[in-house]
Amino acid sequence: MHKNLLKLLFPSLCYGCNELLLNNEKIICSSCIHHLPYTHHHLLEQNDTLNKFYGIVDLEFAYSMLYFHKEGIVQNLIHQLKYKGKQEIGTFLGLNYAPSLQHLKEKYRIDEIIPVPLHPKRLKERNYNQVETFCISLSNELSIPYNDTLLFRNEYSKTQTKKNKIERQTKGKNLFEVRNSTESNGKHFLLIDDVITTGATIEACTKALLKIPNAKVSVITLAYTQS
Repeated sequence: MHKNLLKLLFPSLCYGCNELLLNNEKIICSSCIHHLPYTHHHLLEQNDTLNKFYGIVDLEFAYSMLYFHKEGIVQNLIHQLKYKGKQEIGTFLGLNYAPSLQHLKEKYRIDEIIPVPLHPKRLKERNYNQVETFCISLSNELSIPYNDTLLFRNEYSKTQTKKNKIERQTKGKNLFEVRNSTESNGKHFLLIDDVITTGATIEACTKALLKIPNAKVSVITLAYTQS
């Protein structure tokens, strides 16, 4: 009775389209799930995400789960996840994507999942890293350890959403470092970020990780910005 009253007063809305969710729907409505713009990068040796870094950094593989379009479902989901504290979206997407990535355990030896880190000041402001729940879901489903302490951001910067491509690339080069440990030598790291735009943040993180002797890096993101 109390649950029904709460649902009446505070109805559950889809994070993709803001419409009412049916009783059997959670997080995202059936229509939005059906219309999610999957990239299917995991089925392609060459894809948009990997090609973004061609000749810039060496990656074992790179996938994005979804295509990002302005004013689309994915933009709504990322906005809710990143700025509104709806971390359950990351969990939902991670659980949804993990079955498509089961082949990684056979094709590649991945040692650790690494999130693109926030600066401690930004983390304190937001209280969470927007990719954390996505990472943890993949970690649990793929049985790959999650490590959010190896890579860190050493400089606080304002949001990059209004910066142009050159500003982002210049700013991103020296923002990240790794905590030196011989235990990390020779490991294959799976770097996770939310959205690829210029690729500057992932480039900077990858270069930092590749300073570890004999390290390998691969990349997965929630979304790829498609022009």
